[in-house]
Amino acid sequence: MFDNEAPTSLVELDRDESLRLLASCRLGRIAVNAPGWPPVIRPVNFVFDQRTQSVVFRSARGSKLTALLLTQRAAFEVDGVTDGAGWSVIVQGRVAEITNAAELGRLARSGLDPWMPGHLPHWVRLATTVVTGRWIQRPQATRGELRMSQARAVPILHDS
Repeated sequence: MFDNEAPTSLVELDRDESLRLLASCRLGRIAVNAPGWPPVIRPVNFVFDQRTQSVVFRSARGSKLTALLLTQRAAFEVDGVTDGAGWSVIVQGRVAEITNAAELGRLARSGLDPWMPGHLPHWVRLATTVVTGRWIQRPQATRGELRMSQARAVPILHDS
């Protein structure tokens, strides 16, 4: 059990570190809110396309794809935990279906293998226009490989 009196550190990660953590994941959550519709949040497996600095995933037709193409904007979140610490990265940006044959060929070699059953013919790209990342840690927790050189620590005090 943790001591609730001890301060917790919150570290705001820079863009490069946030994108490194994003790229280390294969499963995230896409969130879109089309006007007049309830928000849609779905887990998707993805790859981070270093060349275009974007999140790429595949989709079938349905409410998620329709909402994404209607609004052309979305948010995407990944996270992770270690002993006594955790991190989260959120990106926001424009969404577009990838239709260029050469680009689809390049991305087909990316290793993106959908986990969902069925035919997922639509390749979707989310640009990483806005990137935020946070690392929250209890005292005594280790940051593992997280590089803190350009991060800013902010103490959080818990109420007793």
